[in-house]
Amino acid sequence: MNARTGCMRAVMILAVGAIGLAFAVKMSAQVQTTTQEQAGESAQEVKVERAEVIAVSGNDLVLKMEDGSIRHIANVPESARATVEGREVGIHELKPGMHLQRTIVTTTTPKVIVTTKHVTGKVWHVNPPLSVILTLENGENQSFEIPKGQKFMVNGQEVDAWGLKKGMKVTATKVVEEPVTEVEAKASITGHMPPPPPAPPAGEPILIATGEPTPAPATTEVAELPATGSNLPLIGLIGVMILVGSFAIRAFRKVSHKVV
Repeated sequence: MNARTGCMRAVMILAVGAIGLAFAVKMSAQVQTTTQEQAGESAQEVKVERAEVIAVSGNDLVLKMEDGSIRHIANVPESARATVEGREVGIHELKPGMHLQRTIVTTTTPKVIVTTKHVTGKVWHVNPPLSVILTLENGENQSFEIPKGQKFMVNGQEVDAWGLKKGMKVTATKVVEEPVTEVEAKASITGHMPPPPPAPPAGEPILIATGEPTPAPATTEVAELPATGSNLPLIGLIGVMILVGSFAIRAFRKVSHKVV
């Protein structure tokens, strides 16, 4: 018996849940909502930045901006591309000396989102100026908050919340305008290699190497006698010295014999 009762209770709970779900779907279906987007006139702003590539290390880029400042851009993504002389290049193809230009076009468009909600039903209960309960076309009751300044159409005439009476068939429309601003920015990067150095004018000698030649090591030179010199004076001097020596020896011998 208890098992049967429990089974019937579960079936009833499921049925009530299904009815509640259907009720919610029906109730939400009674309010018709439309949304429109009204766009105003767009305005564009163009910003141009110019720079020279100073160094590239892995995915890090160092630039010298047009105003002379140095900018370090770390972790440049592999997907980043620049159009250099008609060819798309990535971060690893940038070289020092390249000139880059980034053009940023920002488009600003003012828009208004218009949301319109429309409902029709009979007044079942009204609590002016806060809320009203309407009996909808499917016979279900639904409570609505009354926005400030809301008007209702009753038999072709506009009335406010204080003019609603039970049993009246009313039509209410709520329009909400929400201004928004859409901003879209697109950036493009172009570049070019620096121009080659100008060629020298025709007929002008081209300097191949610069610098002073290495001087030869200093050498010690021995002075030689002039070719006109002669050895005769030296021989004569030697002869005179021998002759003087022989006379001195002879005189010494004579003195020695006398002493004996």
